[in-house]
Amino acid sequence: MTRLRAAAVLTLIGASLVAPATPAAAAPAPVRILSVSAENVKPGDKVRVRFRVTNTGQRAETAIVVVGGGLECASGCRAEPSLGGGASKDFSATVVAPKAHPGEITGLNISIGVRLGGQNHFDFKMVYVHGPGASAPGTEKPKSEVDRVSGRVRDADGKAVGGVSLTVRDSAGHEYRTTTDRKGRFSITSTAAKPIADGRITVVASMDGYREARKTVRAAAGDKASVQLVLAAVAAPATATASPLAVAEETAEPETSAAAAPPALQTVSDEGNGPLLFMILGGLLVAAGVAALLRVVVRRRSTPSSPSDAPTAVLHLGHAADRYGNRGR
Repeated sequence: MTRLRAAAVLTLIGASLVAPATPAAAAPAPVRILSVSAENVKPGDKVRVRFRVTNTGQRAETAIVVVGGGLECASGCRAEPSLGGGASKDFSATVVAPKAHPGEITGLNISIGVRLGGQNHFDFKMVYVHGPGASAPGTEKPKSEVDRVSGRVRDADGKAVGGVSLTVRDSAGHEYRTTTDRKGRFSITSTAAKPIADGRITVVASMDGYREARKTVRAAAGDKASVQLVLAAVAAPATATASPLAVAEETAEPETSAAAAPPALQTVSDEGNGPLLFMILGGLLVAAGVAALLRVVVRRRSTPSSPSDAPTAVLHLGHAADRYGNRGR
């Protein structure tokens, strides 16, 4: 029994040794801004700021409190409270928003500075001043644009297609155009001048030699929509192809015609050449006539037409003296 009690005591001691220590409460900051009446204001608007000062020391101290920053302090700008050790006190001050440039929104700090126990401590709060023409404070609409629409265009074989014309239409009817790069990629980023409304977004791709492709996606505000498109090639119309023989014949035909065609007669002016032309023609006619006559004569000599036309030869026998002597008698 005594052994069991001793073991129980040892167990409790061990548990107390290994039990995690409870963290001490964080010490309060010497100065802390509790609230501001408005964070978005126009020039001249007043802003009320509440803050707390705490003496973190053990003995009483006099704190020096100063309100400043980018806004002009109108009231409660300085205080010197006496605070006991560990004591806190709340304060309030009023600041006024300064002028701002037209169309601009300027962020300015409200600064609370405290000197306590020989140390300086600060806390800050940002307030936005809207200049003339800028959005009215508190009327900003939640963002309703898609950040970006991007994607890629490929053909039926999966190869990237560059130079494709793309049209992006958003749910508000806006249209934006772009072209794919050499890798088939495209991207359109929403801007203040060219916002891409959230909702249904349709992308249309077109290019010569391909059928038009389109795709519709849905995108919420702030999304980055991605669209992948595939272009199908248009089939080329079937055309009759001429045989090589027909092509050769068609190619050679002009040469044959040119060889068979008689030489073209050219018109020659008769001015100053009349007598010479007639002389040449007359000479040609005379030469032709003489040639015709010669052919007729040669033909008649070489081929007799009848026996009477042939030359006759008489053969005399005997001595020539007797022949001639008898004639003398």
